Amino acid sequence: MKLAIDAMGGDYAPKEIVLGINRAAKAFPDIEFILYGNETKIREYLEASGRITIVHTDEVIAGTDEPVRSVRRKKNSSMVRMAQAVKDGEADACISAGNTGALMASGLFVVGRIEGIERPALSPVLPTMDGKGFVMLDLGANADAKPEHLLQFAIMGSLYAEKVRGIASPRVGLLNIGTEEKKGNELTKKTFQLLKNADLNFIGNVEARDLLERPADVVVTDGFTGNMVLKTIEGTAGSLFSMIKKVFLSNIKTKIAAAMIKSELTGLKNMLDYSEYGGSGLMGLNAPVIKAHGSSNANAIYNAVRQAREMVQSDVTGKIKAAIQSLKIN
Repeated sequence: MKLAIDAMGGDYAPKEIVLGINRAAKAFPDIEFILYGNETKIREYLEASGRITIVHTDEVIAGTDEPVRSVRRKKNSSMVRMAQAVKDGEADACISAGNTGALMASGLFVVGRIEGIERPALSPVLPTMDGKGFVMLDLGANADAKPEHLLQFAIMGSLYAEKVRGIASPRVGLLNIGTEEKKGNELTKKTFQLLKNADLNFIGNVEARDLLERPADVVVTDGFTGNMVLKTIEGTAGSLFSMIKKVFLSNIKTKIAAAMIKSELTGLKNMLDYSEYGGSGLMGLNAPVIKAHGSSNANAIYNAVRQAREMVQSDVTGKIKAAIQSLKIN
């Protein structure tokens, strides 16, 4: 298996990217890595390995670059070269922590979309209180969506949950403002009927307030709503831990209490740590494309590699193609 890596994408590139690849190379002896980026900077952190190759690139797509224009103009950027390697069959999947819009454009224009998929979806695994997490899509690839798009999201998410996460008959829920069938706007009402009649383990509507309790294994929504939910969860978790830290450091008594339950607090924080779940798969493309969090550390990159490996081994892309083809025939 070969994975193409954008070593220059993300807030802490290339250091954290390369450190994550060093760890992954030791853990997964069945993977060869191709790192795209500034060779001099990459070698500062790279550990010697016969399974890691560097392809020097002299362009980088920045987080502030306009996505489509940058992909078209910066052909020698680490991100575009990485995507091109997948298209050309030189790599089985790719990973980047860079500009989300540019990675989406690279996926669409370079890697290519599965025939029959109208809209690829951004689908991370979000943390839950029980530590098991759930797949949610779309979380930002498409601001607008039709009921048919959400049906495709549900199919792709269900296949991912089953084949990669190992969940038999994944429960699929539709994000809505209430659990009753008639709740919501025209999009959710029409989507409800499509999901109800699809060959899925559809459990009905789920509410945003219940997400961290894992009411479903796959939660479907449009990208505009999904992105707001994602950022609300991230912001709330960050603020909550800041408040807890402030309370525990307020005086001698609370500092002693904090020292006594330090491991428990660390465990609580890890339950809501995105880096333990890998990245967000861009579902619906011709090969696995993983979007790692922009602030990914080495641990997040390592888990993104693990995620990409599982997607390739499970042939998620092939199974999505077959499912969509069956949907078209029926």
